[in-house]
Amino acid sequence: MLKHYFDRFTPGWLAVAVATFSLCAQAQQVHGKNGITLPPPPVAAVHTVVDDYDGTKIEDHYQWLEDAKSPATRAWIDEENKYTQSYVDQLKNRSEIVKGLTALQRVDVYSMPMNRGGKYFFEKRLAAENQSSIYYREGWKGEDKRLIDATKLSADQNTSVTIQDVSENGDLLVYGVRQGGADEESIHTIHVATGKEMPDVLPSARYFGVNLAPGNTGFYYSRFTHDGTTVWLHTFGRPFDKDEKIFGGEYRGVKMGELDLIMASVSDDQHYLYITMEHGVPATRDDILVKDLRKPGSEFVPLVYGVEAHFNAGNIGDRFFLRTDYEAPNGRLLEATPGQQPGEWKKVVPEGKDVLDSFSIVGGKLFVSRLHDVKTETTIYSLDGKETGKLSYPGIGSGTVVYGRPTAKEGFYSFDSFIVPPTIYRYDTATGKSEVFARPNVPFDSDQYEITQVFFNSKDGTRVPMFIAGKKGLAKDGKARLLMTGYGGFDVPMLADWSPEDAWWMQQGGFFALPNLRGGNEYGEPWHKAAMFEHKQNVFDDLFAAAEYLIQNKYTTPERFALRGRSNGGLLMGAAMTQRPDLFGAIWCGYPLLDMLRYQKFEFGRLWTTEYGNAENAKDFHYIVKYSPYQNVKKGTKYPAIMFFTGDADTRVDPMNARKMTALMQAWNGSDRPILLHYSLKGGHSAGVSVSQLVEDQADELAFLWNETSW
Repeated sequence: MLKHYFDRFTPGWLAVAVATFSLCAQAQQVHGKNGITLPPPPVAAVHTVVDDYDGTKIEDHYQWLEDAKSPATRAWIDEENKYTQSYVDQLKNRSEIVKGLTALQRVDVYSMPMNRGGKYFFEKRLAAENQSSIYYREGWKGEDKRLIDATKLSADQNTSVTIQDVSENGDLLVYGVRQGGADEESIHTIHVATGKEMPDVLPSARYFGVNLAPGNTGFYYSRFTHDGTTVWLHTFGRPFDKDEKIFGGEYRGVKMGELDLIMASVSDDQHYLYITMEHGVPATRDDILVKDLRKPGSEFVPLVYGVEAHFNAGNIGDRFFLRTDYEAPNGRLLEATPGQQPGEWKKVVPEGKDVLDSFSIVGGKLFVSRLHDVKTETTIYSLDGKETGKLSYPGIGSGTVVYGRPTAKEGFYSFDSFIVPPTIYRYDTATGKSEVFARPNVPFDSDQYEITQVFFNSKDGTRVPMFIAGKKGLAKDGKARLLMTGYGGFDVPMLADWSPEDAWWMQQGGFFALPNLRGGNEYGEPWHKAAMFEHKQNVFDDLFAAAEYLIQNKYTTPERFALRGRSNGGLLMGAAMTQRPDLFGAIWCGYPLLDMLRYQKFEFGRLWTTEYGNAENAKDFHYIVKYSPYQNVKKGTKYPAIMFFTGDADTRVDPMNARKMTALMQAWNGSDRPILLHYSLKGGHSAGVSVSQLVEDQADELAFLWNETSW
């Protein structure tokens, strides 16, 4: 349940500002469904600032709320939390939702294992625990031995651990420790046999890869700062200020900055150090360099450099393979040699009609995953590109390629869907046989549910796919509640993945829908580019067309229509509430981007200018201001019920977006529907909060959406 995190603190002039909460409040009461009543919401003081965008003046009444540490902001957050809690306290079905979510979440959960020296390392969370710990087995069917117990790392159970790397012989393990949902983590190393921690601990920061060096003498790590990403080699036993800088700053006379994300990784055979440079978020271009670690003093040699396309690489021995959309929008697989030019690359798996999503090399075979109308299909090839078989998945859903070592005789893959919890399989590369490694015992009867896929036309005529799931035989008479989510950006495909929240919704008799909006990678880079920069409105139009399809075909009605999204999907929610408030009964808007004129000034914002543009540029301003949710709130408009969800632990999308939007919408809302801010200190963009905290947060979300879509 939402907690009261902030003390009431009103010294001096601040008391006057806080007084405006009651003195300037709206006259009308707020009404939720099922008899919930609230007083008018807190009123944030108006301190208007005028920003000039190349001659266009834009007023901002709540720019002062951008300062998260000011006493005035903290006092306002305190009032908002109390207001939201007064709503949550009236939700009659919340305790039942907690019970249902607890049953779906409180199951044993495993991560994909990795085999090192005959030991299988993985993360595992027992049903009664709040965090996953790190385990290993001697042999893949051996007994689970706990190596790192995450449940003992913090009193509030909001500290999590993840495996970073394991040595070739399985003797050393490198792992990360994260507080709450923050992006930053600290890096630790432990001796597996003795459980003894090494004193070499990297302080909390944003790291893009930590890999042990050959011989276990130290580790390579890539560290991000807003000045740019740099790669370092730490030697065990030496002070960190003596670490050797391996890469960063500039390459071939070109200076690199914060928009150039650099990742370091060591090849599976420990022969090569890879440097991958992603230019922009998402990347507009990938450069890949390799260094032969067997040759002291060797230099980095380009595997790919200066080619305006996307690449990722893998090797088996001295053979390098590239997945790329270079001269192939749907992707293809090439073989390359460091130092070669693109014209010398060898074609291995040609481009097809479906997007080549990922690949792996295991057991001397290529596993190539494609998205066939957003459904995973994986084909197996020889290293020379001859098709030798397919990986079989149990139905419509999201499957991975086989992960493992290039020369190993086994690997692991997973499959899940909206109606099938994640299952991890062990795959024998010699026989093609699959066996279950881990399957959670989730109280959800998949046989009672079904997934269908439909296609609809967006505003400009583009054909867009959408998954719809629910109980078999559920009537399409407009009486069912429907929960829809979406994302539409950053080249990220939205697949048919398992979610306890969506499963709970379907268990109650509601439909769940996921439209595959432009902006993702469902149909390759052209699908992504169709929703970038000045084309961003396309993704919003896709969402509205999806909603209209569902209403016209009587899956639901606007009053029974719930919408949820987070991050870039939170921007989508902001556009939905400001452009088409008539389509939805309730909207949950999580960790959102909402003030698109100023987002680039905070946290990770400047990195996303390669997706959205930058309003400080006159060309970009004129299309951004047309859709930026914060600038498109209209006074007196009747908005649906809305819950904004964020908190101080979000170190990626600045919570100022949700703070300012809440204040403005509460002041200008023309309806009596609730506009709420759920503001915590524990949750953040990254995973890591405890299961207990997660269930409480999700219960607040689902109870709100379910209640506000009642008749």
